[in-house]
Amino acid sequence: MDRGRAARPAPDRSRGFGRPDRRPRCRTGAFSGGAGMNGRKFGILYGLRWLVLVLVLVALFVLLSGEVPGSGPILDFMDRFGFEAARYRISLLSVSRLVVTVAALFVAVRLVNRLVHRYVKRADGLDPTQKLLTEKLIGIAVIAIAFFMGIDALGIDLTALTVFSGAFGLAVGFGLQKTFGNLFAGLILLMDRSIKPGDVIVVGDRFGWVNRIGTRAVSVVTRDGKEHLIPNENLMTQEVENWSYSDRNVRIHIPVRVSYHSDQDRALELMLEAARAAPRVLNDPPTVAWITAFGDSGVEYDIRLWINDPESGVGNVTSDVLTRMWKLFRENDIRLPFPQRDLHIRNWPEAPAPPST
Repeated sequence: MDRGRAARPAPDRSRGFGRPDRRPRCRTGAFSGGAGMNGRKFGILYGLRWLVLVLVLVALFVLLSGEVPGSGPILDFMDRFGFEAARYRISLLSVSRLVVTVAALFVAVRLVNRLVHRYVKRADGLDPTQKLLTEKLIGIAVIAIAFFMGIDALGIDLTALTVFSGAFGLAVGFGLQKTFGNLFAGLILLMDRSIKPGDVIVVGDRFGWVNRIGTRAVSVVTRDGKEHLIPNENLMTQEVENWSYSDRNVRIHIPVRVSYHSDQDRALELMLEAARAAPRVLNDPPTVAWITAFGDSGVEYDIRLWINDPESGVGNVTSDVLTRMWKLFRENDIRLPFPQRDLHIRNWPEAPAPPST
């Protein structure tokens, strides 16, 4: 059995982190059919655009490769405009081949990543973190394969790169040290599952909801709608407070002060009644209230209640409980004390005698 209420409505994400103005994407009623039809038309047009682009790039690649009969004079004409550089010739033909090859590989990588995203998203056996990790690993592999395929298609001898690969790799390593550090830190976070999309975390003075984990940074959206991009490496080296790592239950403390002249037993009952009436407060673990101190002006209590949707906010739960408590206190003549202090004077100077007339 669920530890919360028997029938709990889904949390209103429109009041959640960074989504105050977002409209629901799905509509019901008379307009749902038209919206679905327009969506299908848009999807078909979008797919046709990519298909046309792929066909054009394939045709250009075949043409520039000399596989088309009668293309020899055109290629010879394009090759005239160029110059020799070391062992390579840079001409209009070679530049055109470079542009077409890079464009074709870029389109191929985009299409493969889209297909991977579509099929991984439908995989029911993977949780969101595993899906994201699978997409990133496949994406890195696809980019690496496309890079070496491009080098081979352009006819660049990889053995020639070994001459300066050591110094170049050292320079790139120092220059991109932070970039690669953030990349591997992001992969470790996904594999470790210490932070995943949907978690509520506190990093330094930032409190928010993890929107996405990118290759460079983690997007954290606050209750104010501000989106912070925190480098992945910082989350590996700094202390992170994850409110939903192993358990989504979060306890909230609400301090309350009641006048000494009020009925304390009745006040305690009303506190618990107000807290349990709030929609987001759980019944299990139960809500409790303890006397923490006898203050200068009243008895001090601490109400401790539990919620399981911290992404929907904490301050609004406190406000809801205090509002209900204020109404119950007024109806039952429970007073909230004002700051006061008793002053005891031991030796009061006598008043001077009035002047004689």
